[in-house]
Amino acid sequence: MSKKIIESAQAPQAIGPYSQAVVHGDTVYVSGQLPIDAKEGKITATTIKGQTEQSLKNVQYILKEHGLDLSHVLKVTVLLSDIGNFSEMNEVYAEFFQEPYPARAAYEVANLPSDALVEIEVIAGK
Repeated sequence: MSKKIIESAQAPQAIGPYSQAVVHGDTVYVSGQLPIDAKEGKITATTIKGQTEQSLKNVQYILKEHGLDLSHVLKVTVLLSDIGNFSEMNEVYAEFFQEPYPARAAYEVANLPSDALVEIEVIAGK
């Protein structure tokens, strides 16, 4: 199995023993992106809309390192600390993705690292 690691200085560094993204064949697996502002080194947005925007920007930064953008995304997983934030997250999400939309799942989870309100991971393909 051959795999390549993708790292972007514009996105926050991994906060554990994992890579920002891994490429295998024509598929890119982007690890869950918290809404951490890489320049500040912490979460600066306090609302679900602001945090969703930052998480998706982090995904974009990582995909760009491999010459891809959000139009290459096949599947998205959204983790929410409160499913009550679903519609507000969805408003921001709709600003980033255009038809044909990728497949998606959204879940409420008990907690997210750094007390984030959202974490977003994607699978993209060339």
